[in-house]
Amino acid sequence: MGIEAIYRKPRLSRPHPGHTVYPYLLRNYAITEANSVWCADITYITMARGFCYLVAIMDWASMKVLSWRVSNTLDTSFCIAALEEAIMKYGTPDIFNTDRGSQFTSDSFTGILKTHGIRISMDGNGRWRDNIVIERFWKTVKYEEIYLKAYESISHAKKELTKFFDRYNTQRPHQGLNDRIPDDVYWSTLPNVKDAV
Repeated sequence: MGIEAIYRKPRLSRPHPGHTVYPYLLRNYAITEANSVWCADITYITMARGFCYLVAIMDWASMKVLSWRVSNTLDTSFCIAALEEAIMKYGTPDIFNTDRGSQFTSDSFTGILKTHGIRISMDGNGRWRDNIVIERFWKTVKYEEIYLKAYESISHAKKELTKFFDRYNTQRPHQGLNDRIPDDVYWSTLPNVKDAV
């Protein structure tokens, strides 16, 4: 019947011993404007048959999902594709925060950040609260979307997640944003937009 208990899956944030780990830069850092801090993480998605992985890149101040990708492997390429799309659509943040997973500590991922002059921040060892915005988002996406559906395939997951992320960014009010939607907060706190007004 495909019945499965809801429980935390094995850790996806395994560091690579040869990769550089960067310090956490957000302690006592006021994050009030869009594009000051972005964050990213990977989560596990169960499907009717098998599983896949989801990476999302979010703007910290507005909680807006800037880009995302689904993959059946944990290689770095789907994280890089999401990063490149976010930069192409929204410019660059001052700081990019992730956990210490090998996808985010790889030279190919951090190299893109360095090329764009983005400061790199990484959670402390075992400190999930250091990336609390995206950790809370995973709870939302899982309980409001993923756990309610048994995706038949990766293409089905992409189709349904596209609808969810559109609704999340453009229609769903957030208590943490004073009941505003992420799109409104993002565009109203973006420094270049505020300066032009």
